[in-house]
Amino acid sequence: MAGPAFRAAAVRVRVPATSANLGPGFDSLGLSLGLYDDVVVRVADSGLNIDIAGEGSETLPRDESHLLVRSLRTAFDALGGQPRGLEIVCANRIPHGRGLGSSSAAIVSAVVAARAVTIGGGALLDDAALLELATEIEGHPDNVAPCLLGGFTIAWTETGAGRAIRLDAASSVVPVVFVPGKPVLTEMARGLLPRTVPHVDAAANAGRAALLVEALTRRPELLLPATEDRLHQEYRAPAMPESAALVERLRADGVPAMISGAGPTVLALVEEETADKVARLAGEGWAANRLDLDVDGASVLPLGS
Repeated sequence: MAGPAFRAAAVRVRVPATSANLGPGFDSLGLSLGLYDDVVVRVADSGLNIDIAGEGSETLPRDESHLLVRSLRTAFDALGGQPRGLEIVCANRIPHGRGLGSSSAAIVSAVVAARAVTIGGGALLDDAALLELATEIEGHPDNVAPCLLGGFTIAWTETGAGRAIRLDAASSVVPVVFVPGKPVLTEMARGLLPRTVPHVDAAANAGRAALLVEALTRRPELLLPATEDRLHQEYRAPAMPESAALVERLRADGVPAMISGAGPTVLALVEEETADKVARLAGEGWAANRLDLDVDGASVLPLGS
């Protein structure tokens, strides 16, 4: 049986940073942010060549062990076969190990690029199949869903497959991220979580997560109570005490702040008129940036744009 045919031209994929959990929505809620990685993939006659600029340029591998390459291989298998060779150029802007979805960005950019460079790839893998594939690689859908779909997503697994619903966040909401200088490994942060939690805490989080859907889409004035969490942030605080202290300080000032993903980045969801003021509250040791809400998710773009 013949394998797939590939386009001779390179494809360029842009993928956004993401923030998962958003306080109470542990492993289920995610938001797509206006900070992007770009990946260009071209099928070559032979070999593997990777060029990396920006984040991770001095530390990421340039061989088959790179997460992007492993994800490309998985996607090409799903599409029917491997190309003879690959040339890959990465322009990375999403910080690594900071809870902003850099791993999910690599995975999503890979599966989207593999589909785009395969002739007839869209018929073989639609967006639902891409989400399932990305979830299989990542292990959970909370970051890959907003990275692929854009916007505000509610994600879950059903019979082992990733599923998601995409919603539009209120246009008045402005994400402000406070990125510390040192990373925290997701595995270490997850390792601090207890196997069981009190029923009262689980019930409280369920109510807050439900409220967060309303707050983030239609009533931003409710974001402070809606982002209260009892399931994970307190348990992870020993791994990121400065982040935990910043969240506490911001929330005491009425700012809806939370740990972004597994941390240590702190995310605040504020209104336009207060965004600049909030961005100045962290002090030294933090790179504070106000971002746009991303609405497009993963996009295939012209090479020259």
